[in-house]
Amino acid sequence: MLTTVNRKSLRWQRKRYSPIARQIDVFGVALKLMVDLWWDRLMAHNSQDRIHRRAQWLVGALLDLGPTFIKIGQALSTRADLLPLEYVRALQTLQDQVPAFPSNIAISIIETELGKPIHVLFRDFDPEPIAAASLGQVHTAHLHTGEHVVIKVQRPGLENLFDLDFKVLQRLIKICQRTMAWTQYYELDEIYKEFFTVLYREIDYIQEGKNADRFRENFKNYPRIRVPKIYWQYTTRRVLTMEYLPGIKVNDRQSLEACGIDPKEINKLGISSYLKQLLQDGFFQADPHPGNLAVSQQGDLIFYDFGMMSEVKPLAKGQMMKTFFAIMRKDTDEVVDSLVDMGLLVPVKDMTPVRRIIGFLLEQFVERPLEIRAFKQLRNELYAMFIQQPFRLPAQMTYIVKSLTTLDGIARTLDPEYSLLAGAQPFLRSLALGGRGQGNVVTDIVRQAREVLNQQLNKPSRVELAIRRLEDRLEQGELELRVRSIESDRALKLLNLAVKSLIYACMTGFTLLSGTVLLLGKYVSWAIVAFLLTGVCCILLIRSLIRLGLQERLDRLLD
Repeated sequence: MLTTVNRKSLRWQRKRYSPIARQIDVFGVALKLMVDLWWDRLMAHNSQDRIHRRAQWLVGALLDLGPTFIKIGQALSTRADLLPLEYVRALQTLQDQVPAFPSNIAISIIETELGKPIHVLFRDFDPEPIAAASLGQVHTAHLHTGEHVVIKVQRPGLENLFDLDFKVLQRLIKICQRTMAWTQYYELDEIYKEFFTVLYREIDYIQEGKNADRFRENFKNYPRIRVPKIYWQYTTRRVLTMEYLPGIKVNDRQSLEACGIDPKEINKLGISSYLKQLLQDGFFQADPHPGNLAVSQQGDLIFYDFGMMSEVKPLAKGQMMKTFFAIMRKDTDEVVDSLVDMGLLVPVKDMTPVRRIIGFLLEQFVERPLEIRAFKQLRNELYAMFIQQPFRLPAQMTYIVKSLTTLDGIARTLDPEYSLLAGAQPFLRSLALGGRGQGNVVTDIVRQAREVLNQQLNKPSRVELAIRRLEDRLEQGELELRVRSIESDRALKLLNLAVKSLIYACMTGFTLLSGTVLLLGKYVSWAIVAFLLTGVCCILLIRSLIRLGLQERLDRLLD
């Protein structure tokens, strides 16, 4: 569970908050961040201390903007592939440094929602919250029947705040789509709608209680997965009462080892439970950050938060099952075909770079831990893919990717040497040994699981694998020639943009100087024409410099 921090009253906690004021606040933070980052790049301020200060400022700004942006920050905190490590570490504090609201307000909400005084409802109630999250906070209590419970109380004014943010972010996305063409590839409109659909659903605690019951039912035959019981007579849309299940934070490796719990076993348990959620149940927790997962003293995995749940449609679930086993078999063609069918890849005329990268990822990372240095071998292929833009992330898949990347981060914290295949073994074993006579779908799952296990037992030797890799490289053409060609293209493109910028700068200066001379010579009409040309050239210069800056940033990212 989360811990509380004491902070001053924040911007989003105002009682009167107009849409214009909210828009100014949000746009102000976004603008300041962009200007600061631009200035750091311009002045070459890349020290760790400066990056750390920028990251800490961003965390404070997100906390100040409130729950919507805290959620966005929590999602970004799992994406070390997108942000510098200092930002990732800073944003991770959003998972356990969300400010609490006063306990008298919490008690007032409980009494209003349940219709009785607090002492009538509970034998004892602790006014100090044990946890504070972006959407609510948690208090402990005892029922008059003796059960130890936790009471989750929703923050006041959330729905009105979401209504404001819904409109503000919609405007921000439209501005991005008009000014940055590359954003059109990522279906921001659909992702934004999906995000708020889930967010509005998350503030309905009755729905969260139903989600918890459904989740518990799915894992009723799995004694090592624990889900708190919901007490419905003490639950409303804004108050949720459930069983108290204390545990060790799932990423606290030292505490787990001190209790004699093997982190590798917790990894296997977590990975297998998520594979079951995604591939068998089609109903999964979309926000598995360390604040929502814990480990009991007996080594059981405890799930806490069921507000942000998502479902996989039956067709997509079948496709994911097919893709998962294709990944285990390292079948590049089938993985690519499945990703295209699922809408995660947009087919282009030449899919060779896509197949090459996916094949490389399957070979490098399925059975071994991630090595960042290996990505250097991909940079030129990635450049070709960025130019073609074959990747697309549909909105309904956003939370699947978010869940898996978050889970991957937790797994690597517990065991830096973990691999997906090792973690998935209990899940594969349960599929291969069970499920007989339960229909065509289960039969197909069992067949594919057995194929994967047989493949692992009959793996070719290292010499055979080396020969196969050599054959693949020969079939795909000389790699060095391709790399040199791509590097030359990158250099030429940068040179072309730089020359254009220089030409526009010269034209701007020349027309400005000409206009000034004509104005001094009292040729006012011609001076106005010259100044108009100066304005046009200046716009072209700014546009060219922006494109040059974006291209340099992309090249640095790939390098």
